[in-house]
Amino acid sequence: IEAKPVKRLCRTHSTITVNGQFPGPTLEVRDGDTLVITAINRARYNATLHWHGVRQLRNPWADGPEYVTQCPIQPGRSYTYRFTIQDQEGTLWWHAHSRWLRATVYGALIIYPKMGRPYPFLMPKKEIPILLGEWWDRNPMDVLRQALFTGAAPNVSDAFTINGQPGDLYRCSSKETAVFPVEAGETILLRIINSALNQELFYG
Repeated sequence: IEAKPVKRLCRTHSTITVNGQFPGPTLEVRDGDTLVITAINRARYNATLHWHGVRQLRNPWADGPEYVTQCPIQPGRSYTYRFTIQDQEGTLWWHAHSRWLRATVYGALIIYPKMGRPYPFLMPKKEIPILLGEWWDRNPMDVLRQALFTGAAPNVSDAFTINGQPGDLYRCSSKETAVFPVEAGETILLRIINSALNQELFYG
């Protein structure tokens, strides 16, 4: 978890990322897998990670909410999450659970069936994770700080994103828009995740 330069809407910001990526890496696992994930915090903020929708059976300390199930990971420190996926399949996601780090620290968590078990539908030709999100043209932590200071609602984001990229109607975005090539007749599984922080988004 560290700051990296990320350019959106014509400007480059020092953005908190995971493994240098925004959004962070997609985790692909199977039902029954045990995950061991070491989060190294090189950012200047406290951080935790939450595995959204994963049933944390007998290990709530791996769930991630700051000051609820764990103390935050301080800058320069690390924490190892250990948990087992039990009787779950489908599309989930992971994200920071510390203040507004979730604006940029998130990614898909895809749980496939156990080896040898089929999907509960015909196997798709292709699977595409689609992460809906938001982008502020400033540090999201400053947006939160201003809202707490004034008591007003936080400023709305400057752009909505798909897989971290604003749509082609936003300035300087036409070349980076997320594009998913498909062919006629293909069965495509869209794994849609609403990873937005502050707005309700609808997909249609």
